[in-house]
Amino acid sequence: MPQVIKYPTGFSRTIIVATCIAASLLELIDTTIVNVSLKHIAGSIGASNTDVAWVITAYAISNVIIIPLSSMLTELFGRRTYFTFSITLFTFASFMCGNSDMLIELVIWRFIQGLGGGALLSLSQSILMQSFPPEKVNLASSIYGMGVALGPALGPTLGGIITDNYSWQWIFYVNIPIGILAIITSWIYVRDQAERLKPKIDWLGIMFLAVGIGAFQYVLEEGNSKNWFEDKNIVILSIISVVGIISLVIRELNIKNPVVNLSLLKSKNLSVGILLNFCMMAILFISIYAFPLFVQMNLGWTASMTGIALIPGAIISAIGMVVCQKLMAKGVNPTYLIMAGFAACFIFSFEFTRQSTDSSWWGLFSPLIFRGISVGLYMLPAITMTVTGFSGRDLGQAVGLSNMARQLGGAVGLALIGTQITNTQASTRVDLISNISDYKPAAAEAISRMNWLLQTNGLDAESAHTTANSILNMQVLQQSSILSYLESFRIMAIVSVIAFMLVLFTWKLIAQKINK
Repeated sequence: MPQVIKYPTGFSRTIIVATCIAASLLELIDTTIVNVSLKHIAGSIGASNTDVAWVITAYAISNVIIIPLSSMLTELFGRRTYFTFSITLFTFASFMCGNSDMLIELVIWRFIQGLGGGALLSLSQSILMQSFPPEKVNLASSIYGMGVALGPALGPTLGGIITDNYSWQWIFYVNIPIGILAIITSWIYVRDQAERLKPKIDWLGIMFLAVGIGAFQYVLEEGNSKNWFEDKNIVILSIISVVGIISLVIRELNIKNPVVNLSLLKSKNLSVGILLNFCMMAILFISIYAFPLFVQMNLGWTASMTGIALIPGAIISAIGMVVCQKLMAKGVNPTYLIMAGFAACFIFSFEFTRQSTDSSWWGLFSPLIFRGISVGLYMLPAITMTVTGFSGRDLGQAVGLSNMARQLGGAVGLALIGTQITNTQASTRVDLISNISDYKPAAAEAISRMNWLLQTNGLDAESAHTTANSILNMQVLQQSSILSYLESFRIMAIVSVIAFMLVLFTWKLIAQKINK
């Protein structure tokens, strides 16, 4: 006689949902909250701007390693124990990060924080999926999707407000009360799996995973700042990454108890879903990276202004996912929602290519709303697709793979757009400088006019000429910076069109798999 599955209801399920959302937000907010505070941290602990980047890199590496291991560790220790332990580890590490007064200490605790945080994302999704009956899986996905959408946007917002008004330590201390509450509710309300078989630990597979994926994440995080393959360490770690990942794939496909069940990728819904999740997070993180830098460096916005500007779009994303869930429940083809999402992303990107130093807060409001609409429409179908048809241990493995794809998608997007901005800014600056010369009529006239103005304000001829050239050089730097960011949004628009076309050509497969 088949076992009847009892799903939590009423107050218990409400608490479980709140706990999972809180855990997801803790993890995702901490992925981006530190970015806006790096300069303050560097000044406080006496680190260089280059070295302090390890605060972000350490978290990202441990995060991406632990995510695919979460399913195995859940089977090993039990869902409730491992979930509660992960929240505890994350919360305690947050406290220790805030107490750190040396770079090495902060980096170590950020790495440990990432080990706890990586599990929160996968386990929150698994717990939500298994807290609702199959016919309500879209509802569970939309709830989880809210955390995925809100987290990266709220990170810069909270980071900016805290950095502008308090000390940087509070970007870590803010996690503590939420974490303590989540620890209590997790231990009381989250249930262990109905059946649990302790797996044989594939130590060699874990080693290949840690080395291959960890090295790959490091290359993505640090490649741009080190001029990619011009740096010997990047070359060595790229080779190690390739060897580690290939070894992982070979081993996991040829043993009975793999640490990461790659054979699940034979399922087309998971494979296509992982691709969509990868693209989705790449686009999401590109926009979250490019927008704050654009407005702070070129429009003079504060970190708080930048964060507040992202809030309306994040709210629209959450509302969009609720609407999306209801439309899918009524039988609306999810492919139309995904294509509408990429179309909205194109509008957001295209509108940003038309911005300038004269852009106002309200002038950017409309494009950011379209960004929120795009996330709200394409995120739910992409998340739902990866879990459709899976249950039990396979569900945990599928969730781990899709979350790793999202993490790597974000890292790849940031690496590519960071490189593009750096290269475009350098080449544009060279082009603009070539036109600043006494032999160029327009430049000579501009320099002459500034010389005259400066001399009428008391400078001698030589000082006026030097100052005029410095002013022009600053204008060149500003223009090259603006053009590089506008180019990044232009690339996002092109990627959105390509993604739209890919979904259009595979719409039957996507619709079939999500509705199956």
